[in-house]
Amino acid sequence: MKRIIAILLISIPSLVLSQDPIFTQFFMIPETLNTSFTGGKKTTRAGIIHRTQWPGINFSINTQFAFVDNWFEEVNSGLGISVLNHKETSTRYNFTQVNLNYVYEIQISNEWYFRPSLSFGFGTKDFGFQNLLLEDQINIFQGIINPTSSDLINLSENRLFFDFSSSFMVYNENSWVGLTLKHLNKPNISMTFEDQQPLDLFMSLHASIYIPTGYRSEAKFYGLINAMRQSEYNRLDFGTKLEYDRFSFALLAATNPLKHNANSHFLTSINAFMGMEWEGFKFGYSYDFNTSNIGRTGGVYELSISYDFGNDDNCFGCPDY
Repeated sequence: MKRIIAILLISIPSLVLSQDPIFTQFFMIPETLNTSFTGGKKTTRAGIIHRTQWPGINFSINTQFAFVDNWFEEVNSGLGISVLNHKETSTRYNFTQVNLNYVYEIQISNEWYFRPSLSFGFGTKDFGFQNLLLEDQINIFQGIINPTSSDLINLSENRLFFDFSSSFMVYNENSWVGLTLKHLNKPNISMTFEDQQPLDLFMSLHASIYIPTGYRSEAKFYGLINAMRQSEYNRLDFGTKLEYDRFSFALLAATNPLKHNANSHFLTSINAFMGMEWEGFKFGYSYDFNTSNIGRTGGVYELSISYDFGNDDNCFGCPDY
């Protein structure tokens, strides 16, 4: 019995980690999804995004992503550093990864550019098994908890691993399309010394496409899409964004197009977003309205902020995001 309990406690965070954290605002801080945006504005940029998932139940998850990058005109390259942190409040499971990102830009026509990138990361995750209580530690007759257990399961409180990913993007002044392949080396993330649990390959095809309306207006419309797959998990986000003056609004649907059982929902949430630009800053807030039968989860909300140190709104040949 004690071994079953231990395995369950180990497998829960492992299953969660097998799915990479996904941000609703991938179009606001696309560095969360594609490292080809490193130095994308041809200046120095920095930003952070915070995501809280399901605060209404006793299994909330908090995720933060921060980055800083710079463009080096003399070598036509961008270089940046990003940090991802992911924590579950109930299990105290924590995952942190630091990545070094490099991108090179190639002009393929008068309007279109191609940006391949590489990302090298170092990750660590810990669970805190010192808080795990096994059956033979409970002494009912003496009313005490023994500090040690005879269970032979060989647990590691933390796991360190090296990660390698690659992305590319094609873009013009108004639109971009990108493809990301994460965890190409499939690092071992098992919390036991004997086992091998590879981190599954994460694939994402994403785009922001300008939609001309034919009317003379300051408003701009974009179609947004982010198709993701990791092992048996899949997700498709799609919607539209409106930009007017310094404000932007978006509405997306998060869907599960390849349902694996009859109880799966096609539409999992409706995601609303609003943002604002001011003096080189970009602010964003989004809220995901749950449409599944999970219950009163409290939804998902994200707060983002980024700053462009060049503060150049007329960057020629830069992707619009």
